[in-house]
Formats: sequence, structure tokens, C-alpha cells
Amino acid sequence: MSDEIALKVDTLDVHYKDFKALWHDSLVVRAGKIVSVIGANGSGKSTMLNTVAGLLRPSRGTITYSGQRIEGRHAYDVLALGISLVPEGRRVFARLTVYENLVMGSFLPKSRGRKEEALGKLYELFPILKTRGNQMANSLSGGEQQMLAISRALMSGPRLLMCDEISLGLAPLIIKDIYRRLTQINKEGLTIVLVEQDIRRSLKAAGYAYVMLEGKVVLEGEPSSLSEERVKKAYFGI
Repeated sequence: MSDEIALKVDTLDVHYKDFKALWHDSLVVRAGKIVSVIGANGSGKSTMLNTVAGLLRPSRGTITYSGQRIEGRHAYDVLALGISLVPEGRRVFARLTVYENLVMGSFLPKSRGRKEEALGKLYELFPILKTRGNQMANSLSGGEQQMLAISRALMSGPRLLMCDEISLGLAPLIIKDIYRRLTQINKEGLTIVLVEQDIRRSLKAAGYAYVMLEGKVVLEGEPSSLSEERVKKAYFGI
């Protein structure tokens, strides 16, 4: 795998008005790898992703993607650079069809020209979406909506995919299937950041992991060097 750094977050602080959500956090994501960010609710995981994606502005620190400083840029500009976010809770467009949701993911000028090619690849990855094309998104099962949210994010042709709590509320077999497909697209060269509460699954999928607690990165390393017990202690702050 490449040693090229795709994403570097350095001493990042983020506030929600007077509340400090991130405290001098740093992480590195190498190109072509899967990195997991693990932590309980309120640990700052989603804040980290949303700040990278341009949905939040940091009060301190830098975010570098492919050698470019991107902190404080608008979400549209971050997406155009090649970073796509699958938000927590899926957030599909409920009153649009599956097909219309997918097309919404290709609104960038560079993505429109390859829309049909991208759709073809995604239908191979998640065949159920092709059969559900004319169905309203809010009529899909939770697992199907998650597949749709991932596919919509992939329609922009990202080089870095950030997934926020994609296993939340889903049955174990569905989660296993989604993770298998994410591993498949990672092998094709896509860099992936997974934010999860599931310690075991996150460590199994990733080549490197960070554990967050109360807005701070408290543990990091390759999964082989992080025992589940050690991660749990960091996760719960004990």
C-alpha cells in the first residue's frame, strides 16, 4: 500500500458556540487505506468528519488533503476536491426515488459526464438498488437506505470516502454485507475513513485506528498492536 498521506488533521479545535467539541486533535489517513475512528456517542467523531467535509469551521488547527489546506472551505469545494461524506443517519432524500437520489450525488460538473458509468458500477456493487430504482427512498429498509446513502456519496467519484456510523441500527447480516462491499471498493483504490462505535468490527476492517473520548484522540495504532481490552479502556476512559 502507498505511504502517501491523503488526509492530515493537525491540532484541530472545534467549538459549538461556547462548547469545545474537539481538543487539539490530529490524525493521518494514508492513501488507499481504511482508517477507523472509534468512540462512544459525544466523543467528537462526527464533529471531526463534519469539519473535514466543510460543514463546520475549526477554531484552530489545519486540515490538509492531497497537499492542499482545506480547513474552512465550503462543503461544495471539499466535495469537488474528492472528499465525500456518508452522513450519520443516512439522510436520503425521502420523497425522491432511488434513482433520483443517486443522480443527486452526481451534481458536480465533473461527475455529470460519467453519471451512467458510475450508475453501472454502483448497480454491480449494490444490485438491489437497480431493482428499486423507481421506488421512493423512504420506502426502503434501513439497510437499503444505507446502501443508497453510500452509493449517492460514491456518485461524485471521490478519492476519499468518509462514513459516519454506517452500521447504526442495522441487523448484523446487513452490516457484514455492507462492510464486505466497502472492503471491495477499498481494494480498487478508494481511501476510506470509518467512524464507528463498534470496536470489534472497526478494528477488523481497518489498517489503522484512532480512539476518541470527550473530544480528544486518546489512543491510536495499527489494530494488531491494539488489544480489544486496551481499546475498551480508552473508549470508556478507564
